[in-house]
Amino acid sequence: MQQKLKVQIKNLKKKYKNGDGVENINIDVYEGEFVTMLGPSGCGKTTILRALGGFLDVDEGDILIDNRPMNHLPPEKRPTAMVFQSYNLWPHMIVYDNLAFGLKLKKMAKEQIQIETQKALKLVNMEGYEKKYPTQLSGGQQQRIAIARALLLKPSVLLLDEPFSALDAKIRNQMREELKKIQEELNITVVFVTHDQKEAMALSHRVVVMNKGKIEQIGTPTEIYDYPATRYVASFIGEMNFIDGNDRTTIAVRPEDIVITKGGSTGEWNGCVSSIMILGHYAEVNIRTKDQIIKTYLTRAVADTIRVKDEVSLSFSKQCVYRA
Repeated sequence: MQQKLKVQIKNLKKKYKNGDGVENINIDVYEGEFVTMLGPSGCGKTTILRALGGFLDVDEGDILIDNRPMNHLPPEKRPTAMVFQSYNLWPHMIVYDNLAFGLKLKKMAKEQIQIETQKALKLVNMEGYEKKYPTQLSGGQQQRIAIARALLLKPSVLLLDEPFSALDAKIRNQMREELKKIQEELNITVVFVTHDQKEAMALSHRVVVMNKGKIEQIGTPTEIYDYPATRYVASFIGEMNFIDGNDRTTIAVRPEDIVITKGGSTGEWNGCVSSIMILGHYAEVNIRTKDQIIKTYLTRAVADTIRVKDEVSLSFSKQCVYRA
């Protein structure tokens, strides 16, 4: 069965006075899909998200949601809800009133508002917090309430702008897992923005890798990790060794795709072990060749058989080649 097209971004362009911005942006998002825009600060990912939500006018191009043009609609008239990095809860209102506010604007009956807010609180594991003020909650709890508030509006598309970046690592991991669970449970369409590649890989059905206002690659996490389309994507996602090949080519090989053999010149490359670091169930072993240091990840069993200064040869089980 063909998936229903939920969001279409066609030839989108938005430029700022300083020359930053985005152009030639084309993205399709399908119903129930979790799509992440990934890239460093200033690459344009938040610009696209804000344009989708109606917080930013675009210079050129079209945005369609559920096949309806959105370009001239303000945020409150769009079938989207946005969760910001800074939570944006009203500090003078208790949690219940923060959640109920949007539903009251929609003229929903009081009893129905109570039922809906309880369901939303349960969904984000925040039952019993109705009478608390935002200042009485931790960062993770405030972000849960911000997500619940967005979901209560029953948006066609949920937009999330770096929602976990202000949280510490442990809470961030927990929130990721919970968001993934909620997304799957509700089958809601999500467009997510992050600069954290692990977050993008863990959460997404597809990832849009961005660089300086342009799209470098769109693909599943596996496609982007195993078959990076450009050298930029290869360098941005995961660890990668870049080795100068012949004819002005660059070979890109992941540390886990390198096979080490003790002794001299049986592989494609030869070198000498310069360091061994045991990192739990695997080891990082660095090999000095005549031109550079090559990083490898080996199982503990293999790493235990070699020593610093051992002569080794290297071969690659998988590699990508980029032309200059």
